[in-house]
Amino acid sequence: MKNKTRRDFSYILLIINVLVLVLVSSNLRSPITSVGPVLNQISNSLHLNNLQSSMLTSIPLMMFASCSVLVSKFSHRFSINRFLLYALIILSFGLFMRVFGSVWTLFTGSVFIGLGVCIGNVITPGYIKNNFPKQIGLMTGIFAVSMNLTAALASGYSVSLGEWTGYGWRGSLGIWLVIALLALFVVAVELLLNKSRVQQTGTPLVKSDFNMFKSKQAWNISIFMGLQSLVYYSLISWLPAVLGDYGMHGNEPGWILFIIQISMIPITFVGPIIANKMKNQKAMIVFIFILMLTSILMFAWLRSEWIYVTAVLLGLSNGLSFSLSILFFSLRTRSSANAIKISGMAQSIGYLIAAFGPAVFGKLHDFDPSWKWSFYFLGLSITTMFYFGMKAARRKFVED
Repeated sequence: MKNKTRRDFSYILLIINVLVLVLVSSNLRSPITSVGPVLNQISNSLHLNNLQSSMLTSIPLMMFASCSVLVSKFSHRFSINRFLLYALIILSFGLFMRVFGSVWTLFTGSVFIGLGVCIGNVITPGYIKNNFPKQIGLMTGIFAVSMNLTAALASGYSVSLGEWTGYGWRGSLGIWLVIALLALFVVAVELLLNKSRVQQTGTPLVKSDFNMFKSKQAWNISIFMGLQSLVYYSLISWLPAVLGDYGMHGNEPGWILFIIQISMIPITFVGPIIANKMKNQKAMIVFIFILMLTSILMFAWLRSEWIYVTAVLLGLSNGLSFSLSILFFSLRTRSSANAIKISGMAQSIGYLIAAFGPAVFGKLHDFDPSWKWSFYFLGLSITTMFYFGMKAARRKFVED
């Protein structure tokens, strides 16, 4: 009877673990990707200039860059679950503040959203390694799929959600508070369950004294992640404006973002599973480079022609590059503590790099109204990403 009870408890906890992973990851991109399609509405409503508008994307990225290392540094002081609980409380507060009323609350909310997402970004790879040590590839795939699916829905339905709720852009952005509160509830349930049975996930991580910043492999992973994020966030910020200049208006730019992100889903699920079984991932890096560079050149040269093909190519390449970045945190470390440390370093360095992307992309448009030089900047970034990606793909641990 006792064995049956234990088995039943283990099954329940496993379901809760998976739900935590799915719901937490669902909150790590949608609060940001929901902004682009309604950015003009926000700017007109609150009378923002171009710099202020671009800050709505840049602020969360700067929070990722400035806080990720700090999160990983103090991760041993709390259980992973408790860290996730704090992340969701902060995120929920930020989502509420962002739509509360004024310009001040808009930017204050963006800061808290950035901090909440930052904690979730850093801690979740450690959660995967700690709770699913034998299914790292599969669970990384589920993590990436959940993140990209909700990001796609946030982009594609952002305008429609505002119309459906009757609150305009406030409804578009505020509705994601529901998902954050649901995730908060499930994490709280998991914490209560872990109180009745002390597990790895319910105890603080063993502290690691390893200095990630002295590891060449850690730098390779960090720069690779940063450059693929730079491409993603540059396009999330500016693609609606680019497509507007290319003659696409209304909901069309939002749906192109939706197609980009929905195209990520199959490969973000399958990619980590395949990559986990490979001796090294160099072939995947080559595949990413070819598809991503091709899509960027198509944006520059073909403009709105073949736009759906271009969107799919970008989605496939960016989806695989993102999921591979996350997988490296687990594949290239020997412990959960170091998985969190490389996650913190890579996301701090990576998002610092990424934060410059939207600004440079937009500034180049001031010199070249055709947007070609903006896309050439992304092409150069992708070529540099390829170099560091090939090094990160080697079968070498960060501790070596």
